[in-house]
Amino acid sequence: MPFLELPALVVDNVATVIAASRLVVINRDPAPDEVGVPLDSSITLEFVDLGSDGIDREATRVWVDGVLAFEGGAAQELKPGSDGPRGAVIQTADTLRVVLDPTLPFASQAVVELTVTTATMGGGQLLSDAYKFTAEDRTPPRVLAAQAVAQKAVQIGFDEPVVVTDMDGFVFSPMDVPAVPVRSVGASAVGSVVLVDLDMEMTPDVRYRVVVNGVADARGNAVEPPFEEGVFTGFRPARPPERRFDLWSMMPKHNRRDDTTGDLRRFIACLQEALDLLLVDVDRFPDLFDLERAPEPFLDAILADLGNPFPFDLDALGKRRLASVLVEMYRQKGTAVGIRNAVRFFLGIDLEAITPFAGTTLVLGESELGIDWELGPSDRFARYAFDVAVGVVLTDEQRAQIRAIVNYLRPAHTHFVDLHEPTEPVTFDNWELGISELGNSTDLH
Repeated sequence: MPFLELPALVVDNVATVIAASRLVVINRDPAPDEVGVPLDSSITLEFVDLGSDGIDREATRVWVDGVLAFEGGAAQELKPGSDGPRGAVIQTADTLRVVLDPTLPFASQAVVELTVTTATMGGGQLLSDAYKFTAEDRTPPRVLAAQAVAQKAVQIGFDEPVVVTDMDGFVFSPMDVPAVPVRSVGASAVGSVVLVDLDMEMTPDVRYRVVVNGVADARGNAVEPPFEEGVFTGFRPARPPERRFDLWSMMPKHNRRDDTTGDLRRFIACLQEALDLLLVDVDRFPDLFDLERAPEPFLDAILADLGNPFPFDLDALGKRRLASVLVEMYRQKGTAVGIRNAVRFFLGIDLEAITPFAGTTLVLGESELGIDWELGPSDRFARYAFDVAVGVVLTDEQRAQIRAIVNYLRPAHTHFVDLHEPTEPVTFDNWELGISELGNSTDLH
């Protein structure tokens, strides 16, 4: 255990514990059930008699993992293997302090068991006790296996949870020819598995070796030889079982017979790899226009192809949802149902009402100048105008979005006038007897 020099020690609280026996073992270092004990630690115990007899040194024994390490009263009390330079035996009137200094360090993550026996002078009290502690982890992680999971991705498994300490700490080298050299461009760890991204597609069915030097466990132990390597086979994408597109078999037979050095076959193999990659891209074409699997850049192209009229910023999921309902929105264009559904789709807000515009107009022969004379819209305008009401207070962005949606989906001959929102209720400052002051805090209403 590390030693710390404290400038001061203040005892804040003292608890009295009734011991079941007069004989106790205190100041144990390492402590019982302690984890992460340094491998070169010594072992300290103090035997104490709470009575007046004192500790019988000759009756005291200490075993470490079943091996006798201390025998009181013997010619050599500290036994070989526990008699290092830090070892010591100190006895006072009621205390026996034993310090064991192992000559060999503990094994990494070893569970060390101590067994102690002692007695008081005269044998009136006996003590037998045992406890354990665990040594620190100094074992480096090991590479168990590597596997290509995609054309540009490799998974590496370890025997314990790890973290990536160096994104460039993965070196790949092909073991067969012809093969494309690849290198790491990024890595991430989840538990005991590290996923490495490559800069280009690996050659299918070719063996690659990966050497790891950028990974460590939670204790900071880095991967070390000879357990830092893994071998895997280059990823081959799925292809239709009935496809047969082999350039070498398409070559004339006399050219294949004349290829005694194998140079032509290796050259054709290089062309075959490029051709296979092109065929893989061709096989992926259906994914590009599939709404559930298309990459995000192609979602924008899909929406542009559908004539998306809404200039809203959407995430990838929102774009997929919009592309799936945009045609139905076109079908409902010009209807109140279409307006309600579009507002609910984009904002999650239900419109309370779509009502005709109630504008007051000037009626000749009836309206009085200065009383109910208002300059309003024409009779034709009022007939095709409408208002929209919502049940929540909107933000400026929501108001702009609702207006854009309604103006696009409304019938061409209609007019969207007002967007009504709930307002704060009017409150009155009532006059309270004994509190309100006339002319100061009194409102006539």
